[in-house]
Amino acid sequence: MRETPTWRIPIGVLALFAALCVYGLLLARYLPPVIGNWHVLLQTPVYLALGIVWILPLKRFLIWMETGRWE
Repeated sequence: MRETPTWRIPIGVLALFAALCVYGLLLARYLPPVIGNWHVLLQTPVYLALGIVWILPLKRFLIWMETGRWE
């Protein structure tokens, strides 16, 4: 268990927030012209998948924030 604070946690939180903002802005900018005319039942799985896909690299990132290692 960690006894002292580390710089990785606040930097990691800020980096995660910034990355999610960029990801969301890119999706909001470039995705509607591509799928905006699709039926809502076809758009829904695309937006659901893209809303979940950002979670995939999160485990390794959180491990790095706690331990300093990527594995």
